[in-house]
Amino acid sequence: MTTPPKAIVLDDIAKRIIEELQRDGRKPYAAIGKAVGLSEAAVRQRVQRLLDAGVMQIVAVTDPFTLGFPRRAMIGVNCEGDLTAVADELAAIEEINYVVLTAGSLDLMAEVVCGSDQHLLDILGKIRAISEVRATETFVYLKLHKQTYSWGTH
Repeated sequence: MTTPPKAIVLDDIAKRIIEELQRDGRKPYAAIGKAVGLSEAAVRQRVQRLLDAGVMQIVAVTDPFTLGFPRRAMIGVNCEGDLTAVADELAAIEEINYVVLTAGSLDLMAEVVCGSDQHLLDILGKIRAISEVRATETFVYLKLHKQTYSWGTH
């Protein structure tokens, strides 16, 4: 049995730096420094430590709908055998961008972004072809009501 990694405790300044970057990931270090009371160099060092520790990533978040991917869905998977091995197979499917092992009535959840309903059917076929998969349940997104990346600092 593996133990979860030890949680990293952030001081108030680290939390404020993260909050500034969550508002604008391209914000200059000098501007962040002004907002949190540090020099540009100190902010640069702290950001690098947060990145190196795996506390955060700075990435561009796209909107799949505006990029021609109108169909998003969460697919629940029931399977037998090694859940981690099945999760690895799901993660290898290009269109799947999120895989989690879950507790409850489903063993795994996988989020997909698709160009069409046919594309979604094709992905479901790939998932169902995994020998350990016993059943799937698909939850099609009709409208994204809220999506945020501001958690972790409060």
